[in-house]
Amino acid sequence: MLEYDGSNYHGFQLQKNANTVQAELEKAIYRLSGERATIVCAGRTDAGVHAWGQVVAFDSCSTIPGDRWAYALNSQLPEDIQVLESQETRAEFNPRFDALKKCYGYLIYRQKKKATFYRHYALCNTEPLKLEAMQEAAEILKGRQNFRSFCASGSSARTFEREIFHCRLSEKGPCLLLHIAADGFLYNMVRIITGTLLEVGKGKYPPQHLREIIASQDRTRAGPTAPPQGLYLLQVFYPEDSK
Repeated sequence: MLEYDGSNYHGFQLQKNANTVQAELEKAIYRLSGERATIVCAGRTDAGVHAWGQVVAFDSCSTIPGDRWAYALNSQLPEDIQVLESQETRAEFNPRFDALKKCYGYLIYRQKKKATFYRHYALCNTEPLKLEAMQEAAEILKGRQNFRSFCASGSSARTFEREIFHCRLSEKGPCLLLHIAADGFLYNMVRIITGTLLEVGKGKYPPQHLREIIASQDRTRAGPTAPPQGLYLLQVFYPEDSK
């Protein structure tokens, strides 16, 4: 499991002529073991998106013990990518397809002053927001539904049905945090949900309008896509987890 500040990366996934989190990890593995490993991750975060609990896996014939890879990799990684813990797992483990649910957070900073220091880590918003209306709208998103209206173009998803287990907003000092957990997410789904909830908070339409947006299965009916810097992959849960 690892955390990273995505500000200086063009997302997680390997790309030609662009620095990515995967590229840094694979270079670190090569320096340690001489192996050209291919990283598999739980969620391919976009450029500017951060992670507190990304899960990755790779094959290795190295003599480095599983629980020592974290220490070894951190000695080779830049300061904005750090491995929190490591362990040996079963050969067929897949961080993405074995996940039971994923949790994301989206951070909204609501004050004018000090916005300079939040610009890479939150959406800076100074407009008044109706928090109760946003929370009412968030509740409508819970359950198994077709979320095609909240999927950006370019998605390779075969089905748009997902189950949202938890969707709630909470105030954290000057910030508003959207915490959302589901069995899976579509392309830009959390950012589009955030943009839509902000439209509700600004009074552009009532909370119940979320039902019409979902029923339409039309991306143009939902709100704008919130910028990437406020998004965090918080945690990924697997069958062997105790909670």
